[in-house]
Amino acid sequence: MTRHGTKAILRAAGLHTVCESARCPNLGECFGCGTATFLILGDICTRSCSFCAVRKGTPSPLDPSEPERVADAAAHLGLKHVVVTSVTRDDLPDGGAGAFAATVEAIGKRLPGATVEVLVPDFAGSVESLKKVLASKPDVFNHNVETAPRLYPEVRPGADWKRSLNILKKAASDGLVTKSGMMLGMGEEPDEILSALKELRGARCEILTLGQYLEPTRKHRPVARYLEPHEFDLWRKEAIELGFKIVFSAPLVRSSYHAKPISVPS
Repeated sequence: MTRHGTKAILRAAGLHTVCESARCPNLGECFGCGTATFLILGDICTRSCSFCAVRKGTPSPLDPSEPERVADAAAHLGLKHVVVTSVTRDDLPDGGAGAFAATVEAIGKRLPGATVEVLVPDFAGSVESLKKVLASKPDVFNHNVETAPRLYPEVRPGADWKRSLNILKKAASDGLVTKSGMMLGMGEEPDEILSALKELRGARCEILTLGQYLEPTRKHRPVARYLEPHEFDLWRKEAIELGFKIVFSAPLVRSSYHAKPISVPS
């Protein structure tokens, strides 16, 4: 599969990807390998996170055909592990949870041998919305905390650290494999990173991704510091010692970079 071949399948299906919308630095590599992370619920977000390149504004109504189109595109790409994320839709009564569940179910029917990973927003803290996604039984349940709690008002306005931890804790309690990630270099201190990792483990998060924050454009939050590669190695070792089962830590690591079927050690 070529990069243009991947794009052609996505365009024919009328689908969005977070790879393109968030200006991921790994886009060329992933598209060239015939993989992509599907962005559902449109490509316009109702929140204004200062680190994110996804468009902000008033979203369009949901398209009920989207789950089937995602499943068909995943089949055409020959994916064995399908990653689905979304914009945040605070305008919807369930935050888009029903669409996530429908997409997981559609992929399961179209690609029964594939595993499915969801990267969900916080659904404004709605337990009922979260239950909809959990009931669809994705193979990996991902919710990123992104940065240290102190920086939330600047980096993730509208989000809440404890709310995010509770989402992961609930998913773990339902028996799902849980995953989260942070972007380093936004202005957090080492002790804040360590504290965040400890709280994530306390929420029973099993898989962790750590990458270097890169400002998408000059309009976004500037990079506070570029970490040295060896620092990511040190944080990986620290996370393993804290009990994370799988840790991906390197400058260009992103939530779904090199995503594939995962076997979590017991």
